[in-house]
Amino acid sequence: MAARTFTALIVEKRESDSFSCTVGTRSIEDLPAGDLLIKVHYSSLNYKDALSATGQFGITKKYPHTPGIDVAGEVVECRDGSYKPGDKVIVTSYDLGMDTPGGFGQYVSVPSCWAVPLPDGLTLRESMVLGTAGLTAGLCVRKLVRNGVQPEDGEILVTGATGGVGSIAVAILAKTGYRVVAATGKASETTYLHSIGAAEVISREAVTAGGEQPLMAERWAGVVDVVGGDMLGAAIKATRYDGTVTCCGLVGSLEMPVGVLPFILRGVSLMGVDSVQCTMEPRRAVWEKLAHEWKLDNLDTIAQECTLHDLEKEIHAILQGHVRGRVVVNLLES
Repeated sequence: MAARTFTALIVEKRESDSFSCTVGTRSIEDLPAGDLLIKVHYSSLNYKDALSATGQFGITKKYPHTPGIDVAGEVVECRDGSYKPGDKVIVTSYDLGMDTPGGFGQYVSVPSCWAVPLPDGLTLRESMVLGTAGLTAGLCVRKLVRNGVQPEDGEILVTGATGGVGSIAVAILAKTGYRVVAATGKASETTYLHSIGAAEVISREAVTAGGEQPLMAERWAGVVDVVGGDMLGAAIKATRYDGTVTCCGLVGSLEMPVGVLPFILRGVSLMGVDSVQCTMEPRRAVWEKLAHEWKLDNLDTIAQECTLHDLEKEIHAILQGHVRGRVVVNLLES
């Protein structure tokens, strides 16, 4: 039986249109009437969580609110029989943590169709080192592989490489035999990027130099881009004949300064990656890969851990670009 009250991060909107974060008490009755009641063991901090917690860009419309787009925990109740009490599950994306109370609380209530059984080979904590970032990185790698990009074809560029998606993409690609070139604006993180598998670390300026041209010298067999904007445009222009570019981010810009020449003259493929409404078949397939073939030995290198009481500090840090890799939120100690 679940406790009737629990600890959560509560974001409230003030009359001045500013937002406050406090660790407080919520009730099970505050949660929506989902099929699945889950006791949360771990969550993780994503950029979207920080936007929700600070009221930016309309990510969340209803306050008070508990963010957290990632959850790993144990089933307490299941109304439709899809799971039994004690089953370990992962929930990421959909509306979780946006207008549905999320993983920065010790319980969540969600539709059972949002959940993925925790694969053998992963602990609940490991699954949250990965979280939405790991799922997104895995979907990018899956698209590269399914589009025929092989390690012998040449270098893979990963942009925004010190972030969550970038770090995990670097590590997966290196583990599976690709030569990874990691692009970052943080020269101080070169040692970290080499430690997770990057063969070479370059600056953002090295990627975008010459990007005003319609085509650049061919270099990349494949790209995982999490930045967008000028970075994505330059990466496409420097992709080799028949190469593949995956894109999943827009922190640089919504615009993509590139014409049709890379696609017509070099046959470059541009493939978008979405983890929010991703259907269950690729979602489960990627989690199985992350638990087995792509299981990372250096997860602790990628992650740091905090409790709910430390979380507000980490929220401001990720908005300022000061977080490296992943932040795991331990709800068992909150």
